[in-house]
Amino acid sequence: MSLSIVDLGFESGVARHALRGDLTIDAAASAFPAGLARLTALTPGGRCDFDCSGIDASDSTGLAVLIEWQAEAQRRGLSLGYSNLPVSLARLARLSEVETLLIRA
Repeated sequence: MSLSIVDLGFESGVARHALRGDLTIDAAASAFPAGLARLTALTPGGRCDFDCSGIDASDSTGLAVLIEWQAEAQRRGLSLGYSNLPVSLARLARLSEVETLLIRA
């Protein structure tokens, strides 16, 4: 299964998106540019949140995608947050000592 990104609109000035499906090595090639497209649609100073509650499966490659989206957001002067991280993904981030990279700047 691949990952889909559902646009939820704007709420309190924050562009909200929901991640649905698998965020694994098999989905990374299409998930990465799809997330970048959401970020490039925002102007500097914009805020974005990805709701991760719909992620069914994830791995270290999926975690890398989230970290790269965060890095791109910072380069573009955006604030990016991840809400409702699945326990397994949060645990992987903690074990990899990168969980602070997933926190909104």
